[in-house]
Amino acid sequence: MYPFTMLPSRFNFNPNKIFPDEFLVMPKRHLIALIAASLLAGAACAAEDECGDFNTHTISGNWGGNRADLCNKGINFGFTHKSDVLSNMDGGTQRGTAWMGHTEARVNMDLDKLLGWEATTAYIHFHSDLGNKFNRDYVGSFVGVDNIETSVNTAQFFHAWVQKGFADDSLTVLGGLYPVDSEFFVTETSGIFIQPPYGMANDMAQGGRNGPPIFPVGALAVRVKYTTPGKNFYLQGALTDGVPGDPQNPYGTHIKLDSGDGTLAVMEFGYIPQESPQHPALAQEGKREEGEYFNKTAVGFWHYSYQMDDLSEVDALGNPLQRSSQGVYFLAERTLMIEQNNASQGLSGFLRLGTASADVHQADWTGSLGLRYHGLLDGRDDDLAGIAVTYNHTSEKYKLLNNATDGQTNVELTYRAQVNNWFWLQPTLQFIRSPNMDPALNDATIIGCRAEVNF
Repeated sequence: MYPFTMLPSRFNFNPNKIFPDEFLVMPKRHLIALIAASLLAGAACAAEDECGDFNTHTISGNWGGNRADLCNKGINFGFTHKSDVLSNMDGGTQRGTAWMGHTEARVNMDLDKLLGWEATTAYIHFHSDLGNKFNRDYVGSFVGVDNIETSVNTAQFFHAWVQKGFADDSLTVLGGLYPVDSEFFVTETSGIFIQPPYGMANDMAQGGRNGPPIFPVGALAVRVKYTTPGKNFYLQGALTDGVPGDPQNPYGTHIKLDSGDGTLAVMEFGYIPQESPQHPALAQEGKREEGEYFNKTAVGFWHYSYQMDDLSEVDALGNPLQRSSQGVYFLAERTLMIEQNNASQGLSGFLRLGTASADVHQADWTGSLGLRYHGLLDGRDDDLAGIAVTYNHTSEKYKLLNNATDGQTNVELTYRAQVNNWFWLQPTLQFIRSPNMDPALNDATIIGCRAEVNF
Protein backbone atom coordinates (compact mmCIF):
# COMPACT_ATOMS: atom_id res chain seq x y z
CA MET A 1 0.00 0.00 0.00
CA TYR A 2 2.95 2.28 0.57
CA PRO A 3 5.53 1.53 -2.11
CA PHE A 4 8.84 3.32 -1.97
CA THR A 5 11.04 4.46 -4.84
CA MET A 6 14.53 3.04 -4.58
CA LEU A 7 17.40 5.20 -5.50
CA PRO A 8 20.96 4.43 -6.60
CA SER A 9 25.37 2.85 -5.13
CA ARG A 10 29.01 1.78 -5.81
CA PHE A 11 31.27 -1.12 -6.83
CA ASN A 12 34.38 0.24 -8.48
CA PHE A 13 34.71 -2.38 -11.18
CA ASN A 14 37.98 -2.34 -13.07
CA PRO A 15 38.23 -4.58 -16.16
CA ASN A 16 41.82 -5.37 -15.27
CA LYS A 17 41.22 -5.97 -11.56
CA ILE A 18 38.00 -7.37 -10.24
CA PHE A 19 39.08 -6.36 -6.74
CA PRO A 20 41.57 -3.44 -6.98
CA ASP A 21 43.83 -3.10 -3.97
CA GLU A 22 42.54 0.31 -2.94
CA PHE A 23 39.05 -1.19 -2.78
CA LEU A 24 39.96 -3.54 0.04
CA VAL A 25 40.65 -3.12 3.71
CA MET A 26 40.21 -6.82 4.54
CA PRO A 27 41.50 -10.06 2.96
CA LYS A 28 39.92 -10.52 -0.44
CA ARG A 29 38.55 -13.97 0.41
CA HIS A 30 36.73 -12.40 3.39
CA LEU A 31 35.21 -9.67 1.25
CA ILE A 32 34.08 -12.19 -1.34
CA ALA A 33 32.53 -14.31 1.40
CA LEU A 34 30.81 -11.25 2.87
CA ILE A 35 29.29 -10.23 -0.44
CA ALA A 36 28.24 -13.81 -1.20
CA ALA A 37 26.65 -14.18 2.22
CA SER A 38 24.71 -10.95 1.83
CA LEU A 39 23.46 -12.02 -1.58
CA LEU A 40 22.52 -15.55 -0.57
CA ALA A 41 21.26 -15.12 2.93
CA GLY A 42 17.99 -13.61 3.23
CA ALA A 43 15.33 -10.17 1.71
CA ALA A 44 12.73 -6.97 1.56
CA CYS A 45 10.15 -5.41 -0.73
CA ALA A 46 10.09 -5.70 -4.46
CA ALA A 47 11.00 -2.55 -6.29
CA GLU A 48 9.19 -3.62 -9.44
CA ASP A 49 5.93 -4.71 -7.80
CA GLU A 50 4.30 -6.74 -10.59
CA CYS A 51 4.90 -7.56 -14.20
CA GLY A 52 2.21 -5.29 -15.66
CA ASP A 53 1.89 -4.39 -19.34
CA PHE A 54 5.40 -3.64 -20.59
CA ASN A 55 4.18 -2.60 -24.05
CA THR A 56 2.04 0.13 -22.50
CA HIS A 57 4.25 1.39 -19.68
CA THR A 58 7.74 1.29 -21.24
CA ILE A 59 9.41 2.49 -24.44
CA SER A 60 11.32 -0.75 -25.04
CA GLY A 61 8.16 -2.82 -24.65
CA ASN A 62 7.98 -6.55 -23.97
CA TRP A 63 11.16 -7.53 -25.86
CA GLY A 64 9.21 -9.93 -28.04
CA GLY A 65 7.56 -11.49 -25.01
CA ASN A 66 10.88 -12.23 -23.29
CA ARG A 67 10.44 -9.53 -20.66
CA ALA A 68 7.11 -10.87 -19.44
CA ASP A 69 8.47 -14.43 -19.51
CA LEU A 70 11.41 -13.41 -17.33
CA CYS A 71 9.11 -11.54 -14.96
CA ASN A 72 6.80 -14.55 -14.61
CA LYS A 73 9.85 -16.65 -13.79
CA GLY A 74 10.90 -14.19 -11.06
CA ILE A 75 13.23 -11.70 -12.79
CA ASN A 76 11.81 -8.22 -13.31
CA PHE A 77 13.86 -5.46 -14.93
CA GLY A 78 13.25 -1.71 -14.71
CA PHE A 79 15.02 1.15 -16.47
CA THR A 80 14.43 4.88 -15.92
CA HIS A 81 16.06 8.11 -17.05
CA LYS A 82 15.55 11.60 -15.58
CA SER A 83 16.89 14.82 -17.07
CA ASP A 84 16.64 18.10 -15.17
CA VAL A 85 17.27 21.60 -16.49
CA LEU A 86 17.33 24.30 -13.79
CA SER A 87 17.99 28.04 -14.00
CA ASN A 88 18.86 30.33 -11.12
CA MET A 89 17.06 33.53 -12.04
CA ASP A 90 18.20 35.62 -9.10
CA GLY A 91 20.23 35.44 -5.89
CA GLY A 92 22.43 32.58 -4.74
CA THR A 93 26.06 32.63 -5.87
CA GLN A 94 25.37 33.61 -9.50
CA ARG A 95 22.77 33.40 -12.25
CA GLY A 96 23.02 30.45 -14.60
CA THR A 97 21.51 27.31 -16.11
CA ALA A 98 22.56 23.68 -15.73
CA TRP A 99 21.59 20.19 -16.89
CA MET A 100 21.72 17.05 -14.74
CA GLY A 101 20.94 13.48 -15.77
CA HIS A 102 20.20 10.35 -13.78
CA THR A 103 19.85 6.89 -15.32
CA GLU A 104 19.10 3.76 -13.32
CA ALA A 105 18.76 0.03 -13.98
CA ARG A 106 16.93 -2.18 -11.50
CA VAL A 107 16.37 -5.90 -11.23
CA ASN A 108 14.16 -7.57 -8.66
CA MET A 109 14.45 -11.34 -8.25
CA ASP A 110 11.85 -13.60 -6.65
CA LEU A 111 14.12 -16.33 -5.33
CA ASP A 112 11.13 -18.51 -4.47
CA LYS A 113 10.30 -18.78 -8.18
CA LEU A 114 13.94 -18.94 -9.27
CA LEU A 115 15.49 -21.22 -6.65
CA GLY A 116 12.66 -22.42 -4.44
CA TRP A 117 13.79 -20.20 -1.54
CA GLU A 118 10.50 -19.41 0.15
CA ALA A 119 9.70 -15.75 0.98
CA THR A 120 13.08 -14.56 -0.33
CA THR A 121 13.80 -11.75 -2.75
CA ALA A 122 16.94 -10.06 -4.08
CA TYR A 123 17.28 -6.55 -5.44
CA ILE A 124 20.06 -4.83 -7.39
CA HIS A 125 20.00 -1.16 -8.37
CA PHE A 126 22.73 0.51 -10.47
CA HIS A 127 22.73 4.15 -11.51
CA SER A 128 24.74 6.69 -13.47
CA ASP A 129 24.74 10.43 -12.76
CA LEU A 130 26.02 13.04 -15.19
CA GLY A 131 25.81 16.77 -15.82
CA ASN A 132 26.59 20.06 -14.13
CA LYS A 133 26.72 20.90 -10.44
CA PHE A 134 23.88 23.38 -10.25
CA ASN A 135 23.71 23.98 -6.52
CA ARG A 136 27.50 24.14 -6.13
CA ASP A 137 28.00 26.59 -8.99
CA TYR A 138 24.88 28.76 -8.92
CA VAL A 139 22.89 28.56 -5.67
CA GLY A 140 24.90 27.46 -2.62
CA SER A 141 21.88 26.02 -0.78
CA PHE A 142 22.22 23.96 2.40
CA VAL A 143 22.16 20.26 1.34
CA GLY A 144 20.97 21.07 -2.22
CA VAL A 145 18.15 22.01 -4.60
CA ASP A 146 17.92 18.97 -6.90
CA ASN A 147 17.64 15.37 -5.72
CA ILE A 148 19.64 13.92 -8.64
CA GLU A 149 22.61 16.28 -8.32
CA THR A 150 25.73 14.46 -7.11
CA SER A 151 29.19 15.71 -6.11
CA VAL A 152 30.88 13.94 -9.06
CA ASN A 153 29.81 12.29 -12.30
CA THR A 154 30.03 8.55 -11.82
CA ALA A 155 28.22 5.23 -12.06
CA GLN A 156 27.68 3.03 -9.02
CA PHE A 157 25.57 0.42 -7.28
CA PHE A 158 23.02 1.74 -4.80
CA HIS A 159 21.24 -1.46 -3.73
CA ALA A 160 22.51 -5.04 -3.77
CA TRP A 161 20.70 -7.01 -1.10
CA VAL A 162 18.71 -10.11 -0.26
CA GLN A 163 15.70 -10.26 2.05
CA LYS A 164 14.12 -13.25 3.78
CA GLY A 165 10.65 -13.31 5.30
CA PHE A 166 9.56 -15.34 8.30
CA ALA A 167 6.17 -16.05 9.94
CA ASP A 168 4.11 -15.02 6.90
CA ASP A 169 6.43 -12.05 6.35
CA SER A 170 5.66 -10.58 9.76
CA LEU A 171 9.42 -10.62 10.29
CA THR A 172 11.84 -9.77 7.47
CA VAL A 173 15.63 -9.68 7.54
CA LEU A 174 17.63 -7.87 4.86
CA GLY A 175 21.39 -7.94 4.27
CA GLY A 176 23.69 -6.37 1.71
CA LEU A 177 24.30 -2.97 0.14
CA TYR A 178 21.43 -0.78 1.33
CA PRO A 179 20.44 2.91 1.63
CA VAL A 180 18.39 3.86 4.70
CA ASP A 181 16.34 6.45 2.79
CA SER A 182 14.52 3.62 1.01
CA GLU A 183 12.54 2.79 4.17
CA PHE A 184 13.44 5.13 7.05
CA PHE A 185 12.19 8.71 7.58
CA VAL A 186 10.20 8.65 4.33
CA THR A 187 6.70 9.66 3.28
CA GLU A 188 5.26 8.68 -0.08
CA THR A 189 3.38 11.94 -0.62
CA SER A 190 6.61 13.97 -0.46
CA GLY A 191 8.19 11.92 -3.25
CA ILE A 192 6.84 14.20 -5.98
CA PHE A 193 9.20 17.05 -5.12
CA ILE A 194 12.56 17.71 -6.78
CA GLN A 195 14.25 19.37 -3.81
CA PRO A 196 16.31 16.93 -1.64
CA PRO A 197 14.71 17.45 1.80
CA TYR A 198 11.56 15.61 0.69
CA GLY A 199 13.54 12.39 0.26
CA MET A 200 15.83 12.10 3.26
CA ALA A 201 15.25 15.07 5.58
CA ASN A 202 18.12 17.55 5.88
CA ASP A 203 18.71 17.01 9.61
CA MET A 204 19.77 13.38 9.10
CA ALA A 205 21.24 13.96 5.63
CA GLN A 206 23.96 16.22 7.07
CA GLY A 207 25.15 13.58 9.57
CA GLY A 208 28.24 11.40 9.59
CA ARG A 209 31.75 11.72 8.17
CA ASN A 210 30.67 10.94 4.61
CA GLY A 211 26.95 11.40 5.05
CA PRO A 212 24.54 8.57 5.88
CA PRO A 213 23.87 5.77 3.35
CA ILE A 214 21.37 7.70 1.24
CA PHE A 215 21.34 8.65 -2.44
CA PRO A 216 23.70 8.26 -4.16
CA VAL A 217 25.66 5.93 -1.84
CA GLY A 218 24.53 2.76 -0.09
CA ALA A 219 26.40 0.91 2.66
CA LEU A 220 26.76 -2.63 3.92
CA ALA A 221 23.85 -3.09 6.28
CA VAL A 222 21.51 -5.41 8.09
CA ARG A 223 17.86 -4.36 8.40
CA VAL A 224 15.25 -6.16 10.50
CA LYS A 225 11.54 -5.32 10.37
CA TYR A 226 8.65 -6.70 12.39
CA THR A 227 5.01 -6.04 11.50
CA THR A 228 2.23 -6.93 13.90
CA PRO A 229 -0.23 -9.68 12.81
CA GLY A 230 -2.87 -7.08 11.96
CA LYS A 231 -0.20 -5.20 9.93
CA ASN A 232 -1.14 -1.89 11.55
CA PHE A 233 2.09 -1.39 13.51
CA TYR A 234 5.72 -1.96 12.54
CA LEU A 235 9.13 -1.73 14.18
CA GLN A 236 12.24 -1.64 12.02
CA GLY A 237 15.92 -1.16 12.71
CA ALA A 238 19.06 -1.00 10.59
CA LEU A 239 22.77 -1.19 11.39
CA THR A 240 25.03 0.10 8.62
CA ASP A 241 28.66 0.92 7.97
CA GLY A 242 29.26 4.32 9.59
CA VAL A 243 31.19 5.71 6.60
CA PRO A 244 29.54 4.58 3.34
CA GLY A 245 31.74 4.39 0.27
CA ASP A 246 35.22 5.88 0.28
CA PRO A 247 35.48 9.57 1.22
CA GLN A 248 38.83 9.77 -0.60
CA ASN A 249 37.46 8.36 -3.84
CA PRO A 250 33.86 9.26 -4.76
CA TYR A 251 34.04 7.49 -8.13
CA GLY A 252 32.43 4.08 -8.53
CA THR A 253 31.26 1.63 -5.91
CA HIS A 254 33.33 1.08 -2.78
CA ILE A 255 32.84 -1.28 0.12
CA LYS A 256 35.55 -0.17 2.50
CA LEU A 257 35.38 -1.23 6.13
CA ASP A 258 38.03 0.71 8.06
CA SER A 259 38.49 0.07 11.77
CA GLY A 260 37.43 3.62 12.64
CA ASP A 261 34.29 3.68 10.50
CA GLY A 262 31.98 2.67 13.31
CA THR A 263 28.30 2.17 12.59
CA LEU A 264 25.07 4.03 12.03
CA ALA A 265 22.05 2.68 13.87
CA VAL A 266 18.52 3.70 12.84
CA MET A 267 15.27 2.61 14.46
CA GLU A 268 11.69 3.52 13.55
CA PHE A 269 8.30 2.65 15.07
CA GLY A 270 5.27 3.35 12.93
CA TYR A 271 1.52 2.99 12.51
CA ILE A 272 -0.12 2.37 9.12
CA PRO A 273 -3.73 1.22 9.52
CA GLN A 274 -4.68 -1.31 6.86
CA GLU A 275 -8.38 -0.43 6.88
CA SER A 276 -8.95 2.38 4.38
CA PRO A 277 -11.79 4.85 4.79
CA GLN A 278 -14.90 4.31 2.74
CA HIS A 279 -15.31 6.38 -0.37
CA PRO A 280 -17.89 9.06 0.50
CA ALA A 281 -19.93 8.47 -2.65
CA LEU A 282 -20.25 4.77 -1.85
CA ALA A 283 -20.62 4.91 1.92
CA GLN A 284 -24.42 5.15 1.89
CA GLU A 285 -24.63 2.13 -0.41
CA GLY A 286 -22.46 0.04 1.89
CA LYS A 287 -19.90 -0.46 -0.88
CA ARG A 288 -16.14 -0.04 -0.77
CA GLU A 289 -13.81 1.01 -3.58
CA GLU A 290 -10.05 0.52 -3.50
CA GLY A 291 -8.23 3.82 -3.85
CA GLU A 292 -5.15 5.78 -2.92
CA TYR A 293 -5.24 6.40 0.83
CA PHE A 294 -2.42 7.62 3.05
CA ASN A 295 -2.35 7.27 6.82
CA LYS A 296 1.12 6.86 8.32
CA THR A 297 2.61 8.05 11.59
CA ALA A 298 6.13 7.20 12.76
CA VAL A 299 8.88 8.20 15.18
CA GLY A 300 12.54 7.34 14.79
CA PHE A 301 16.04 7.67 16.19
CA TRP A 302 19.50 7.59 14.57
CA HIS A 303 22.95 7.44 16.17
CA TYR A 304 26.58 7.11 15.00
CA SER A 305 28.83 4.96 17.18
CA TYR A 306 31.83 7.26 16.62
CA GLN A 307 32.05 10.84 17.83
CA MET A 308 32.68 14.00 15.83
CA ASP A 309 34.51 17.26 16.41
CA ASP A 310 32.64 19.94 18.31
CA LEU A 311 32.09 22.98 16.10
CA SER A 312 33.78 25.41 18.49
CA GLU A 313 34.75 23.94 21.88
CA VAL A 314 38.27 22.56 22.49
CA ASP A 315 40.09 20.83 25.34
CA ALA A 316 43.12 22.13 27.27
CA LEU A 317 45.46 21.13 24.41
CA GLY A 318 43.39 22.94 21.80
CA ASN A 319 41.89 19.80 20.30
CA PRO A 320 38.16 19.82 19.44
CA LEU A 321 35.96 18.17 22.02
CA GLN A 322 34.30 14.97 20.81
CA ARG A 323 30.51 14.84 20.64
CA SER A 324 27.83 12.38 19.57
CA SER A 325 26.11 12.68 16.21
CA GLN A 326 22.49 11.63 16.60
CA GLY A 327 18.89 12.74 16.23
CA VAL A 328 15.21 11.93 16.58
CA TYR A 329 12.37 12.45 14.12
CA PHE A 330 8.63 12.39 13.65
CA LEU A 331 6.59 12.05 10.47
CA ALA A 332 2.97 11.85 9.48
CA GLU A 333 1.04 11.77 6.20
CA ARG A 334 -2.68 11.70 5.60
CA THR A 335 -5.29 11.65 2.88
CA LEU A 336 -7.12 14.93 3.49
CA MET A 337 -9.79 14.82 0.79
CA ILE A 338 -11.08 12.21 -1.66
CA GLU A 339 -12.75 13.12 -4.93
CA GLN A 340 -16.31 11.84 -5.18
CA ASN A 341 -15.90 10.27 -8.60
CA ASN A 342 -12.51 8.61 -8.09
CA ALA A 343 -11.13 7.09 -4.89
CA SER A 344 -7.56 7.41 -6.20
CA GLN A 345 -7.77 11.18 -6.63
CA GLY A 346 -7.71 13.93 -4.06
CA LEU A 347 -5.59 15.88 -1.62
CA SER A 348 -2.97 14.45 0.73
CA GLY A 349 -0.40 16.05 3.00
CA PHE A 350 2.70 15.31 5.05
CA LEU A 351 4.59 16.69 8.04
CA ARG A 352 8.15 15.83 9.08
CA LEU A 353 10.23 17.12 11.99
CA GLY A 354 13.75 16.09 12.98
CA THR A 355 16.62 17.09 15.25
CA ALA A 356 20.40 16.68 15.02
CA SER A 357 23.18 17.21 17.58
CA ALA A 358 23.65 20.96 17.84
CA ASP A 359 27.32 20.70 18.90
CA VAL A 360 28.49 19.14 15.63
CA HIS A 361 25.96 20.03 12.93
CA GLN A 362 25.08 23.12 10.92
CA ALA A 363 21.33 22.66 11.46
CA ASP A 364 20.05 21.47 14.83
CA TRP A 365 16.48 20.88 13.62
CA THR A 366 14.49 20.91 10.40
CA GLY A 367 10.81 20.78 9.63
CA SER A 368 8.90 20.29 6.39
CA LEU A 369 5.27 20.14 5.37
CA GLY A 370 3.53 19.89 2.06
CA LEU A 371 0.40 19.16 0.06
CA ARG A 372 -0.03 16.92 -2.97
CA TYR A 373 -3.09 16.72 -5.22
CA HIS A 374 -3.66 13.73 -7.48
CA GLY A 375 -5.80 14.70 -10.50
CA LEU A 376 -6.12 18.42 -9.80
CA LEU A 377 -7.22 19.38 -13.33
CA ASP A 378 -10.24 17.94 -15.14
CA GLY A 379 -9.15 15.45 -17.77
CA ARG A 380 -5.68 15.11 -16.20
CA ASP A 381 -6.46 12.27 -13.80
CA ASP A 382 -2.90 10.92 -13.50
CA ASP A 383 -1.12 14.24 -12.94
CA LEU A 384 0.28 15.28 -9.56
CA ALA A 385 0.54 18.83 -8.21
CA GLY A 386 2.40 19.78 -5.05
CA ILE A 387 3.61 22.59 -2.83
CA ALA A 388 6.02 22.15 0.07
CA VAL A 389 8.05 24.21 2.55
CA THR A 390 11.13 23.23 4.58
CA TYR A 391 12.82 25.22 7.33
CA ASN A 392 16.38 24.44 8.43
CA HIS A 393 17.27 26.01 11.78
CA THR A 394 20.90 27.04 12.32
CA SER A 395 22.61 25.60 15.39
CA GLU A 396 23.84 28.24 17.82
CA LYS A 397 27.52 27.27 17.60
CA TYR A 398 27.52 27.26 13.80
CA LYS A 399 25.70 30.59 13.80
CA LEU A 400 28.26 32.27 16.09
CA LEU A 401 31.25 30.71 14.34
CA ASN A 402 30.15 31.71 10.83
CA ASN A 403 28.07 34.82 11.54
CA ALA A 404 25.22 32.88 9.97
CA THR A 405 21.55 33.71 9.70
CA ASP A 406 18.89 31.99 11.82
CA GLY A 407 18.10 29.44 9.13
CA GLN A 408 17.31 28.61 5.52
CA THR A 409 13.80 28.22 4.08
CA ASN A 410 13.06 26.11 0.99
CA VAL A 411 9.81 26.44 -0.98
CA GLU A 412 8.86 24.36 -4.01
CA LEU A 413 5.82 24.41 -6.29
CA THR A 414 5.70 21.63 -8.88
CA TYR A 415 3.38 19.82 -11.30
CA ARG A 416 4.09 16.32 -12.65
CA ALA A 417 2.25 15.85 -15.96
CA GLN A 418 1.91 12.38 -17.42
CA VAL A 419 2.32 12.82 -21.17
CA ASN A 420 1.74 9.09 -21.73
CA ASN A 421 2.23 5.88 -19.77
CA TRP A 422 6.03 6.01 -20.03
CA PHE A 423 6.88 9.74 -20.20
CA TRP A 424 6.42 12.59 -17.69
CA LEU A 425 7.24 16.30 -17.67
CA GLN A 426 7.57 18.13 -14.38
CA PRO A 427 8.07 21.91 -14.23
CA THR A 428 9.27 23.29 -10.89
CA LEU A 429 9.44 26.71 -9.25
CA GLN A 430 11.68 27.05 -6.19
CA PHE A 431 12.55 29.79 -3.73
CA ILE A 432 15.50 29.56 -1.34
CA ARG A 433 15.56 32.11 1.45
CA SER A 434 19.00 32.72 2.99
CA PRO A 435 20.94 30.02 1.08
CA ASN A 436 23.25 28.02 3.36
CA MET A 437 22.44 30.43 6.20
CA ASP A 438 25.01 32.76 4.56
CA PRO A 439 24.20 36.47 4.98
CA ALA A 440 26.33 37.25 1.92
CA LEU A 441 24.00 35.28 -0.39
CA ASN A 442 20.75 36.80 -1.60
CA ASP A 443 17.53 34.80 -1.75
CA ALA A 444 17.45 32.56 -4.83
CA THR A 445 14.61 32.02 -7.31
CA ILE A 446 14.86 28.89 -9.46
CA ILE A 447 12.80 27.61 -12.37
CA GLY A 448 13.24 24.38 -14.22
CA CYS A 449 11.77 21.19 -15.60
CA ARG A 450 12.31 17.44 -15.26
CA ALA A 451 11.72 14.91 -18.03
CA GLU A 452 11.34 11.27 -16.95
CA VAL A 453 11.19 8.20 -19.18
CA ASN A 454 10.56 4.51 -18.42
CA PHE A 455 12.40 2.15 -20.76
